Amino acid sequence: MPAKGKHRRPKSQRFSRTIAIAGVGGVALALPLMGAAGVHAATPAAAHSVVKAAPAAAKTYVVKAGDTLSKIADAQNVSGGWKRLYSDNHSAVGGDPSLIRPGLKLTIGQKAAAPAAKSSATATQAFAPKAATGAGFALPVQGASIGTAYKTAGSMWSSGYHTGVDFVVPTGTPIKAIGAGTVVSAGLDGAYGNEVVIQHADGKYSQYAHMSSLSVSSGQTVTGGRQIGLSGATGNVTGPHLHFEIRTTPSYGSDVDPVAYLRAHGVSL
Repeated sequence: MPAKGKHRRPKSQRFSRTIAIAGVGGVALALPLMGAAGVHAATPAAAHSVVKAAPAAAKTYVVKAGDTLSKIADAQNVSGGWKRLYSDNHSAVGGDPSLIRPGLKLTIGQKAAAPAAKSSATATQAFAPKAATGAGFALPVQGASIGTAYKTAGSMWSSGYHTGVDFVVPTGTPIKAIGAGTVVSAGLDGAYGNEVVIQHADGKYSQYAHMSSLSVSSGQTVTGGRQIGLSGATGNVTGPHLHFEIRTTPSYGSDVDPVAYLRAHGVSL
């Protein structure tokens, strides 16, 4: 799912600071703070106050046709770029930041209100996986051709490129864990549809998306080659396939080349 969006440094904010001094006839005069040294010397007893400009209020942006998070972040000077914009609006956008629809309202300037958090047991499993047994790596699906390759560029992806690799298979094809590990999440995840994420012994995570059904659950340990579900077309897709990623964290945006990873573990493609 599409290269890092453009990051533009936000324009520095100038804070208007003034002091108030007593004037003739009791009328208050406002002077710039930078030129106030002489005034203080002449009127040591004069009451003064420093007024700071209020921080910019958060605003709402309504997504238009052709928009991407990268374009919006660039146009709105979002500090942190599209990743910050996505983080602040994750509850509204969903699991795939490359899929934003016209009419969607995004909060710019602060984090949007989030839905109720998942149970602590589920949330911590990704960081404290159980030990897994089994060895050896294999393809996640057999007899499949590769459709969209890793890092294929395109404006449909907020990061500018495809973050995984697509294996073209019909619905109902068995999907298998590429290696031993612990299931850190299994279920419906927005545009990814039914997905499974597995943490492996080397600290990397494999993701399997758009499945029609799942046969594992969060917290379960699996061996390499263990069936974890069936391929499908759930979520936002144009046809049945397996979207497969290798990540350095359980979350979107930490992808590495999945083909290179498999080859490094002795898997031929």
